Amino acid sequence: MLDIISHNLLSPVVLFFILGLIASFVKSDLKFPGGLSEGLTIYLLIAIGLKGGIELSEHSLSDMAKPIMGALLLGIIIPILTLMICRKIGIDLKNAVGLAASYGSVSIVTFGAAVAFLGYVQTEFESYMSAMVVIMESPAILVSLLLLKTIEQRKAGIPILSQNLGIVAGNSSASWLDPAVLRESLFGKSVLLLVGSLLVGWFVGHDALPTIKPLFIDLYGSILILFLLNMGIIAGQRLGDIRQYGVKLILIGIFMPILFGALGVLVGYACGLSLGGTTLMGVLAGSASYIAAPAALRSAVPEANPSIYLGLSLGITFPFNLTLGIPIYYKMAQFIL
Repeated sequence: MLDIISHNLLSPVVLFFILGLIASFVKSDLKFPGGLSEGLTIYLLIAIGLKGGIELSEHSLSDMAKPIMGALLLGIIIPILTLMICRKIGIDLKNAVGLAASYGSVSIVTFGAAVAFLGYVQTEFESYMSAMVVIMESPAILVSLLLLKTIEQRKAGIPILSQNLGIVAGNSSASWLDPAVLRESLFGKSVLLLVGSLLVGWFVGHDALPTIKPLFIDLYGSILILFLLNMGIIAGQRLGDIRQYGVKLILIGIFMPILFGALGVLVGYACGLSLGGTTLMGVLAGSASYIAAPAALRSAVPEANPSIYLGLSLGITFPFNLTLGIPIYYKMAQFIL
C-alpha cells in the first residue's frame, strides 16, 4: 500500500499540484490568467469526452447496461447520504444541500488523475468508463434540489406532489423544476462539453483518431499538469475558508470520500467491472464537483455558502483524493476482487 501511495505522490501531476499549494501558502505572485484557466478546463472536458466517445463506439449498450445503472444508483444514493450526514452533525439545510450536490456529482480532474495513475501502475480499465463521468455529473444535483424542496414543503405543510408540479398558487417559481435550474444542471458548461464531446467521439469513432490524437490524446498528460498546478494554487486559497468552520468540517471532507469511494468500489464490483474499472467507479463516487454543482447551486440555492461546499470539495477532498484517495480506492478494488 505504501509503495502505491508513494508512487502516486511522486507522479508529475501530484507534484505540480503540491507546487501550486506551496505557491499559495508562501503568498507567491504565481497565478494563471483567467482565460488560460478557462481554456485548460475546456480542453480537459473535451479530451475526456472525445476519448470516451471513441471507445464507446466499440461497445454495445448491453455491455454497459450494468455500469450505467450502477452510476445512476450512486448519483441518487450519495446526495441522500451526504444530506443525512451533514444534518446529523448540525449543518443547516441549505449548506447541507450544497454539499449533497457537490459530493453527489463528480470531479472530472480527479477522474483524469486516476486514469493517469492506472497508467503508471499498468492497470487496464473499461474504455467506456468516461461515459460514467457524464452519467454521474447531473443526477445528484437534481436529486439534491428535489430533497431541498421536499423538506421545505413538508415543514411548511404544503402537499409535496402539487408543489413539485408547480400548481400551488403563488409558489410555482419555487418549484425544483425551475427552468433556470434544469438548464444549468443539464446544459451548463461542463455537462454540455462532456456530453457533446462524447457524442462527437461516438459518432466519428476511431476514424477520427488521426485528427484528434495529436492534441487531445498525446498532449493530455502535459495539459493535465498545467491544470493541476493552477488547481493547487486555487485549493491553497480555499483552505482558509474551511478552517473557520472547525475541524469537524475538515474531517467530513476526508470521511465522505472514503465512505463513498468504498460504496463506488462495491457498485463497480457488483457491475462486473475489472480492477481498473472498479477503481474508477470508486474514484467517481469518492470525488466532489467544483465546476458543475457550484454553477447550479449559485442560481438554485443562493443561500448556501460557497466557502463551505466549494471550499470543502476543492480545498480538502480534491487534494486528499489526488494524493491518498486514488491509491486507497485502488487497494479497495484489489481487496474485493
